[in-house]
Amino acid sequence: STSSAGCWRMKAAEADAAETFDVADVADVADVAEIDAFCDTLWLEDGLAKASLASYRSDLMQLAGWLAGQQLGSLCAIDQATLMRFVATLSQTLRASSQARYLSTLRRFYRYLLARGRRSDDPTLKIAMPAKPSRLPKVLSEVQVERLLAAPPPETTLGQRDRAMLETLYATGLRVSELVGLKVFELSLEMGVLRVFGKGSKERIVPLGEVAGDCLRRYLAEGRTVLLAGRQSDDLFPTARGSAMTRQAFWQLIKRYALLAGMDPARLSPHVLRHAFATHLLNHGADLRVVQLLLGHSDISTTQIYTHVARERLKLLHAAHHPRG
Repeated sequence: STSSAGCWRMKAAEADAAETFDVADVADVADVAEIDAFCDTLWLEDGLAKASLASYRSDLMQLAGWLAGQQLGSLCAIDQATLMRFVATLSQTLRASSQARYLSTLRRFYRYLLARGRRSDDPTLKIAMPAKPSRLPKVLSEVQVERLLAAPPPETTLGQRDRAMLETLYATGLRVSELVGLKVFELSLEMGVLRVFGKGSKERIVPLGEVAGDCLRRYLAEGRTVLLAGRQSDDLFPTARGSAMTRQAFWQLIKRYALLAGMDPARLSPHVLRHAFATHLLNHGADLRVVQLLLGHSDISTTQIYTHVARERLKLLHAAHHPRG
């Protein structure tokens, strides 16, 4: 589709696009068109972010490619037994949490077909979600966060940008897609806030804090001007080429600074810093509902996992410092 409804696909991240087009060489053309129509509908009706749409499309393209490779028919006509065979192949390579996300994609797609009269049944109806182990998010201590934030060299242009990005991430708890997508006009240093558009294009206002604000002031006055070298851009954190930074690039950036800070890069990601933001707020007495609003969670149950993390921290402190701990 070349309409505005399909424009999100042209703007998808290169890594996601490359994966999709490899599978598209195998998948049935009609299946590809059906997947695109489904994703266009999600974009128009639900306002899903590009990353979410790319994930839906990638999941469905994998199934379409598998069906074509096995000569098992089309995506729309698949029966329950064949779909269960495919789900069984997923269990051999994916963790339970990834399987559950994949099944959610399939359920949404086949309910979309059912609602539009393209199918008379839902082949996912009797496929149970895998049991997910209860896992607490990885959390950095406040000392570890300080070491990480101090890792970028302040005397370099890229160091100023990277320090500003890390400080902003820790001060606001943004998702990585929200961070790299920030525009200059969404920042108000006078008011000390960011205007963020999160999942489902939901807007929220997030306070910055004094330290992050100071880093951003210095970066905007010095580093960003040098980075752009006279080029025009609305992106708050452009690359050295003047283009918008990708999620993948920031992922690699944070791993690099983990090494400089003497930390294990395998245990660090942008989302871990988001976890640290939420947990440290709760450790210092923040209300759970406030943390929910700051994180942009639509459901309080998503935020409640951080109370478990904070509780574990309190247990450790009690055991270490109480005379009968």
